[in-house]
Amino acid sequence: MSDFENNENKLFYQYKIAAEIGDKVAMFNLAICYENGEGIKKNLEKAFYWYQKAAKNGNEYAMNNLAICYENGEGIEKNLEKAFYWYQKAEENGNKDAISNLALCYGEGIGIEKDEVKAFYWYQKAAENGNEYAMNYLAIYYENGKGKEKNLEKAFYWYQKAAENGNEDAMNNLAICYKNGKGTEKNFKKAFYWYQKSAENGKNEAMNNLAIFYENGEGTEKKLEKAFYWYQKAAENYNKVAMYNLALCHKNGKGTEKNLEKAFYWYQKAAEIDYIKAMNSLAICYGNGEGTEKNSEKAFYWYNKAAENGNEAAMNNLAFCYKIGKGIEMDLEKAFYWYQKAAEIDYIKAMFNLAVCYESGKGIEKNFKKAFHWYQKAAENGKNEAMNNLAICYENGEGTEKNLEKAFYWYQKAAENGNKVAMYNLALCYEEGIGTEKNEVEALYWYQKAAENGNEVAMNNLAICYKNGKGTEKNLKKAFCWYQKAAENGSKVAMKSLAICYEYGKGTEKNLEKAIYWYQEVENGNEIAMNSLAICYKNGEETKRKLEKAFYWYQKAAENGNIDAMSKLALCFGEGIGIEKDEAKAFYWYQKAAENGNEVAMNNLAIYYKNGEGTKKSLGKSFYWYQKAAVNGNEIAMNSLAICYKNGEGTKRKLKKAFYWYQKAAENGNIDAMFSLALFFGEGIGIEKDEAKAFYWYQKAAENGNEVAMNSLATCYENGKGTEKKLEKAFYWYQKAAENGSKVAMKSLAICYEYGKGTEKNLENAFCWYQKAVKNGNDDAMKNLAMCYENGNGTEKNLEKASYWYQKAAQQGISNVQYKPGFLYRIGKVKKVLEKHVYWSKNAEKESLSANKWIENALKYGKVKFISYKELKNTERLYAGGFGTISKAIWTKTNNYVICKKLTNTTYIKNDLLDAFIHELKVHLHLNYSDRIIRCFGISLDPKTNEYFLIMQYANDGDLQNYLKNTFKDLTWDDKKKLAFQIADGLNYLHNENILHRDLHSKNIVIHENNAKIMDFGISKNQDNQTSTAYVGNFGVVAYMEPRRFVDPNFLYINASDVYSFGVLMWEISSGYPPFKDNDNKVALAVSISNGAREVTILGTPKEYENLYKNCWNQEPEERSTINEILDEFERMGFGNIATNEGIYLLFTSVYLL
Repeated sequence: MSDFENNENKLFYQYKIAAEIGDKVAMFNLAICYENGEGIKKNLEKAFYWYQKAAKNGNEYAMNNLAICYENGEGIEKNLEKAFYWYQKAEENGNKDAISNLALCYGEGIGIEKDEVKAFYWYQKAAENGNEYAMNYLAIYYENGKGKEKNLEKAFYWYQKAAENGNEDAMNNLAICYKNGKGTEKNFKKAFYWYQKSAENGKNEAMNNLAIFYENGEGTEKKLEKAFYWYQKAAENYNKVAMYNLALCHKNGKGTEKNLEKAFYWYQKAAEIDYIKAMNSLAICYGNGEGTEKNSEKAFYWYNKAAENGNEAAMNNLAFCYKIGKGIEMDLEKAFYWYQKAAEIDYIKAMFNLAVCYESGKGIEKNFKKAFHWYQKAAENGKNEAMNNLAICYENGEGTEKNLEKAFYWYQKAAENGNKVAMYNLALCYEEGIGTEKNEVEALYWYQKAAENGNEVAMNNLAICYKNGKGTEKNLKKAFCWYQKAAENGSKVAMKSLAICYEYGKGTEKNLEKAIYWYQEVENGNEIAMNSLAICYKNGEETKRKLEKAFYWYQKAAENGNIDAMSKLALCFGEGIGIEKDEAKAFYWYQKAAENGNEVAMNNLAIYYKNGEGTKKSLGKSFYWYQKAAVNGNEIAMNSLAICYKNGEGTKRKLKKAFYWYQKAAENGNIDAMFSLALFFGEGIGIEKDEAKAFYWYQKAAENGNEVAMNSLATCYENGKGTEKKLEKAFYWYQKAAENGSKVAMKSLAICYEYGKGTEKNLENAFCWYQKAVKNGNDDAMKNLAMCYENGNGTEKNLEKASYWYQKAAQQGISNVQYKPGFLYRIGKVKKVLEKHVYWSKNAEKESLSANKWIENALKYGKVKFISYKELKNTERLYAGGFGTISKAIWTKTNNYVICKKLTNTTYIKNDLLDAFIHELKVHLHLNYSDRIIRCFGISLDPKTNEYFLIMQYANDGDLQNYLKNTFKDLTWDDKKKLAFQIADGLNYLHNENILHRDLHSKNIVIHENNAKIMDFGISKNQDNQTSTAYVGNFGVVAYMEPRRFVDPNFLYINASDVYSFGVLMWEISSGYPPFKDNDNKVALAVSISNGAREVTILGTPKEYENLYKNCWNQEPEERSTINEILDEFERMGFGNIATNEGIYLLFTSVYLL
């Protein structure tokens, strides 16, 4: 026996003796010895006996412990009323521990009726007496409003007191307060601190919470290994939530190696101690064979357990098991039951599945109203498949009233949430104007999104958009690409279109073998394939236009009943394609095809009757077949029928009917009919005169390429007929008509330029168009051309030519010109003109030589580095630029590519271009080195041709416009913001160097190693001196130009002008294509922009990015963001200015600038 044990024995006997003679302290100590087995064998009955003796003798500690014995049934039968009694007695005798226990009795109703007010009172007493256990409970009461009004600040106060007094439960609770901002400000660092303290003191709930903080990097650095450690500690301490989280770590390889077996183990441990989420996860493991053998029955068992315990995900999974008979017999009614249970407790997936049950009548009677209800619930809770189906309900009026606007709304929501079917449906809405305005650009966008997500119908429709130029520029290559994708994904419609592409070489090289392959795929060898095969032979270069075979297959197909082939066979006979020309047989087959409903054949049959080809001429029968074809929708026949009625051919002259069929033909897209209809409205033929409608149809015809209509439309705008007088638009349409070959419009366009009607006065352009009009046979323009030569308007004064054109006009009978040629000769003006020509030629040459001298001086005095032409190898011409040609070469000193800007024939070049060349060189001399600017290394001279080169830095990804075109689909928003930031940074550098760029657009930004750089300073200016010999005029690309320049050509460029261009560039980066790309009329575009027109925001653009570029392109320069404000905004977006503009003078030794 040890000394310690001897001492315990001695103490026990001393306590016993003293107790037996009535010492109440000894009685209490003797009870403790019996309770703990100190100095004597443990005996709870005797412990109880002596606690009772001591208590009855007034020992308050014994009273408290006696109460504990009664509460827990230790040494005596459990008796909660007596427990409460003795706690109360102990408290009345001053025992502080009893206060807390008494509070617990009131709080839990132990031996006394539950009374939270009294519980609160006694916890407060105990807490104020320093009991940290009571402090924690007092805080709980304040937090939950138990026995006292809820007070989170006081709850926080007492948790803090308890925690500081070492209570690990309070530490965890205090951490929760800091985490959630309860009673104090949110503070994750302090929350982390107290979770850590509590965990280190053994609180397993805190261990789990601490792990969560490590996992998410809340209040501390993210450390997955530590998260894993604490999940494991808490799990080993039987925390079921931690077990589940530990399983997730093993499953996903977070903080440890991925280990599905261990994940399964901990799911199982948590499930076995009734953690419901783990039951569902365990079922998934069994269902998928993750970490264990696949076992559908066990999966079903655990889904069932979890579902019966209220786990909504498990209910949904259990329903699926019943639906497909996985681990249990198939039972659609039970599947429905569990989908319903899960849906009713707001499980979103189940809401959707329940809706499907109601819609399809699986496990329940079909009920579209209930299907709609649950689709709506699921959609409102973010289920994108439900959004699409809800939209379908609204579109078709299933289970609800038809509402196309709501259908559109939900298709849009679903599409924006990534549902590819909804993307396709949304595209259809935009294309057809279902629930929204028609918008071909948006339709294209969503077809593309759906196609990129694998929807083959969308692929086909996207191809059609590219084919027809709907919502985008016409692009047959892209059309072909998407037909091919759709065909490879099984679209029969796309297969046929793909075959046509190969057949006619649309968007790809002609390949009749592939055309035949795809025709066969789609038609499986029937008469339609025969017809298509015939077409292939007819058009085929690979088959050396074996027209006999084409004819053969048309004939086979026609004889097998293919109506289209009948019409084609008729064409073969009519044109002698693959067979000898035979108009009678052509007529026969047109008649056969027409009688079988082919409206093209009907129209051609009418032509044959009209011209007496292959049959006797008959205007009556011609009229009959035009009418048949027109009624069957052939717009060419509609137009021809209108002509019949107008001219009384084959029928009585009826202008009202002529009007009717022109209108029908026009509404069906016949351009000639649109023009004729406009004429009828304008002149009141067959209808009441209506200039507004005449204007409308001139516009339609003009927009469809009819140059006569373009001219008439321009006249409407010029004279305010049927529309407001708008000279800018008159100018626009005269220009379009002239460019499309209308000689009348050419003259009118020239007049616009001469007198500044709808455009700026430009005599050079006026002269050019008078000249074009004359060359195209407009005799009236001869007089105007002569006047230009006479007065030197837009050209050099040349009285010989003036006399010549007056003479020509006179010969054509143009009035008021007959006297002019003789008059010029008589007054002797003709000879004198040559002297001035010689003077100006010499002067121009002199100016060019002086500008050329500047380059030689710059080299001579070391202002610029000279690079020997011999150092440039493998020169490759890229394209022609403003100064001459642009090439790339390898500079042997660096073994890297450089760009060579060649100024061609510098001795005799137009002075303004030479000045601009020198000017760009001077700007580069002024600029220190910056990562954001394309560097100029120096100048070189070709010794053979005496041609100068600027040697510039080469950019490996080309200009921004092409870079976006090629890589846009791979760019994230961070990539786009980065590009915009780099351009802004470069612009800031220029402005800090006191340089205005003045021509900032996407062809003047290049990309080198994924970094944007600014180039092309041919028209840049020092802000202190905006005059130069360099020619600039109305410089710049219209879409990017300072709008004030359109209104006032004398408006001086300022920093804000470059900022405007930068705003347009930001929009271009967001869209991937240039601004106003479909507007080829510069004047009209300039007018629109000066009136406030801007591009529309691209869907998905971050708001802060949109706001920034809109501030940049504000109409008023003073209201635009400054470059510093722009950089500040990018810093808020996470793009700080890390580039340095080092003041290193590389290659240049002096700084000079005009």
